[in-house]
Amino acid sequence: MRDDLAALVQQMIDKGIRFEDAQQEFERTFIARALAKTDYNVCKAAKMTGLHRNTLSRKMTAYRIRKSA
Repeated sequence: MRDDLAALVQQMIDKGIRFEDAQQEFERTFIARALAKTDYNVCKAAKMTGLHRNTLSRKMTAYRIRKSA
């Protein structure tokens, strides 16, 4: 996993992606995948990610993440 991450980071740097943009994209994807895995159960996803459920809910709103119909 470290090698994959190192390669991804190198690609992002080579493409000129800023740290803040990379961080936001990682966070959005990480949260969305945790929510999908828990069928959008915020409490379970919060435990899985180590975030407080209120923080997770706030980030869901900020990133406009919601369960698809």
